Amino acid sequence: MNSHPPTISDPTSNPLALIAQEMVQVDGVISDRLSTGVPLVADVAKYIIGAGGKRLRPALLLLVSGALGFRGSERFALAAVVEFIHTATLLHDDVVDDSTLRRGRATANQVFGNPASVLVGDFLYSRAFQMMVEVAPPGVISVLAETTNVIAEGEVLQLMNVRDANITEEAYLRVIRSKTAKLFEASARIPSILANADVQLEEQCAVYGQAIGTAFQVIDDALDYDGSSEVMGKNLGDDLREGKLTLPLIFAMRLATPAHSKLIKDSIETGALERLTDIIEVVRATGALRKTRLVAQSEALRAVEAARCLPVNPYSDALIKLALDLVGRQN
Repeated sequence: MNSHPPTISDPTSNPLALIAQEMVQVDGVISDRLSTGVPLVADVAKYIIGAGGKRLRPALLLLVSGALGFRGSERFALAAVVEFIHTATLLHDDVVDDSTLRRGRATANQVFGNPASVLVGDFLYSRAFQMMVEVAPPGVISVLAETTNVIAEGEVLQLMNVRDANITEEAYLRVIRSKTAKLFEASARIPSILANADVQLEEQCAVYGQAIGTAFQVIDDALDYDGSSEVMGKNLGDDLREGKLTLPLIFAMRLATPAHSKLIKDSIETGALERLTDIIEVVRATGALRKTRLVAQSEALRAVEAARCLPVNPYSDALIKLALDLVGRQN
């Protein structure tokens, strides 16, 4: 195993700064490939992609490429592909969840309507597959095809779990590893295929992606009860409103008094939000958020261990720091 220092040399540095110029090139590909003769398609796609966001999935693909020494130009197109797939899932998610706020502004379905959001999501999926066929070897196409299928399964699993107050921690993790972490996993695995890495290293890249994607979603679910709408760019308590039993609520029901556990259970099953403030207070008072963050920390450390199998260079150091930084994210 390669030897990495515990953290990169500058603990205050942004691990994504290393690929800032490469991300500019990815943004250029995204802009070019959004061109279409149908104005509404372009308007909706540019609205949601133009909202910004962390771009973590394409960033992950570029960082792992750098760590493995892969400099082929196809990395920019494939980074755009994973962002298109991610954006398509956001468009569909917001329709399914009837969401009204994302990244601090109205969701695309609020602005353009549900039919346009669904159909433009379909356009982004199909455009992503057009692009991958142009530049990707069969192994990468296979990974991305499986990934989109698993994401769809995760969406259906989550739909089946709506308003179910008996979901276990294991069932919760199964959903987020399918729905969210799978695209992180693909983003980290793809560069290893492009770089002709051996099977063991490819698997460690995939482990890194799955672990960091899981940590990201667990923290996101914690912030639904521990953040603010202004900082997060979405409505506090959205998960409860949508009937989603996430890890903070699972832990809170386990740790709370019977009366408070029943309050949470009833709210999940009915969707009633009259006592949202009380529920948030219960989640915070029971220590459920601390336990949730410990799960995220465990996943982040799993990612760090996987990253230590990469060659030692600034890119792999940045991957380690990215995993450690995720645990402390506030938005």
